[in-house]
Amino acid sequence: MRKIILMISVSLDGFFEDENRGIEWHDVDEELHQHFNDRMRSVSAFLEGRITWELMADFWPTADEDPSCSEVMAEFAGIWRDMPKFVFSRTLEEADWNTTVMRHVDPGEIRALQEQPGGDMTVGGPDLAASFLRLGLIDEFHLYVHPVVLGRGRPLFPPSDTTPMTLRHTGTRSFGNGVVLLRYERADSTA
Repeated sequence: MRKIILMISVSLDGFFEDENRGIEWHDVDEELHQHFNDRMRSVSAFLEGRITWELMADFWPTADEDPSCSEVMAEFAGIWRDMPKFVFSRTLEEADWNTTVMRHVDPGEIRALQEQPGGDMTVGGPDLAASFLRLGLIDEFHLYVHPVVLGRGRPLFPPSDTTPMTLRHTGTRSFGNGVVLLRYERADSTA
């Protein structure tokens, strides 16, 4: 069964965006971007919230047409365009670039997606991730911890009534820019 993986960047103090909803503090250098490309090439679908999908759709479909675009960025533009995407939105009427619009997170529909053949799927967007977390649909957590303390902003894991989940550490990787990848899976996972 395909896993659902939350891949997201956070500050050392656990925020995914600053108090102005900015992410300019993300330090995505060439090494880290190539890592993202290599990882994204192996997945079979992106599961995105509307805001995340719109941000991606505003830039990536034509990013590689810009002569100043780096090789790793051009590579990711192709990965993003070609990858099947599922965007969860009650308001978005249609979406281009190999995207299916889904109105809500239905655990049965998500499990049916997981049972299809192919690689793992990534969930993107903090609100969507919170919904998946609340429903017990996230199998692995890949947290990219950036060497910055924001002090305030929007926390990755806001207080909730979610049942505590025990995780098992499955790996750590340090990048030259100081970012550290922490990988965890659910302790009750059979993988």
